[in-house]
Formats: sequence, structure tokens, C-alpha cells
Amino acid sequence: MSEHKILVATTNPGKLKEFSGLLSGWDIRWLSLRDFPDVAEVVEDGRTFEENARRKALGYAEATGLWTLADDSGLMVDALNGLPGVHSARFAAQDSPCTDRSSIDIANYRKLLTLLKNTPPQQRTARFICHLTLARPGQILIESEGSVEGRITDTPAGDNGFGYDPVFYIPSLGRTAAQLDDDQKNAVSHRGNAIRKLKPLLAELLTQHTGG
Repeated sequence: MSEHKILVATTNPGKLKEFSGLLSGWDIRWLSLRDFPDVAEVVEDGRTFEENARRKALGYAEATGLWTLADDSGLMVDALNGLPGVHSARFAAQDSPCTDRSSIDIANYRKLLTLLKNTPPQQRTARFICHLTLARPGQILIESEGSVEGRITDTPAGDNGFGYDPVFYIPSLGRTAAQLDDDQKNAVSHRGNAIRKLKPLLAELLTQHTGG
């Protein structure tokens, strides 16, 4: 099988490593948006994770001519009617002047904790959701979705994570997502679950594409 190039629609080297590691086993050259600095950013203005993942995958596939894998993910809190949802990464944008990722993350989960201040533990249920879309120019090829259930804590705990990980408690493990090591987190995370669902679909797609 000849090498196949797949663009992962991210500039985050950690996310590229995660995708390429969990989707290993083929002769694939994994690229990121860092390899295409002149490509314009695709606007993520969809109402759902699925819409945003599809827009990114199709948009960057059209811009580069490559198969493109895009994800959109976030936190949905039941007591807040699904917020922050697709606004997870920018939840506190109007309340905080922060520009670096770490400070933005802290502002986001502090806003979340403030909104849930008077909400009892049993009503603080939430889930992380990740939607994955692989597309080529003009066509969606395969998709998958993964999730992980938990609840929002009163205070942050752990330092091995980002986003809402310090306040997302996973009852089955008795720890927050930020208290897990990388292997533990990948085993249960919404993105890990979505990638594992995508893997057999990718295997079938590559077999069809190469005729092997």
C-alpha cells in the first residue's frame, strides 16, 4: 500500500500525536495545519459539534486537496441545558480579557463553577462529547462520535489536563480527568472513544480506496 496523506485539522501537536497514535497500523503520513500556514481558518459557527466538525473537515479538505480529519468537542452540563456546548472553548470570552490558553481554560471553568454554585452534587451531571469527521474535497467519508459521563465538582483538582478537566469528575474512576495520566485518560476520554469507533471505519475505507 502506498503512503496516504491525511490532514488533521489542528495546529496542536499534542492532538496530532494522539490521533496518529490511536489510528496507527497503516502507511499514513499525518499532517497538521502547521504544514499549511497560508490556509485560511475555517469558521466554526455551527450549532452542534457535528456541524462544526463537518465544516472544518470539508473546508480544509477543499483548501488543501487532502483527506482531512476534523473534530469538534466540548462539555455539556445538564443543569445548564447543555451549556457550554459548542461554546466550550470560548465560554468566558465576554467576561475575561485572557488570551493565553491556560488562563482562558481557568476563566472558563471558573464561570462554570459560578453558574453551578447553588446546584446540588446529584444535579451536576455532565458529559464530554467529541464528533469526528473525515472528508475529502466535496464529500464526507466517515464519521464517529464518542462521549464520557461525569459530574462537575465544586473545586478544581489535578494538573494533568486542560480545558474543563480539573472540574470534570469521573465517578467510575473516583478522580477528575486532570488527575488521570495520559494512558488512563485516553482509555476513557470522549476523543479516545470517538477515535476507537473511527478506526475500523478507516480500515475499511483504506481497503476500498487501495483495492486491497
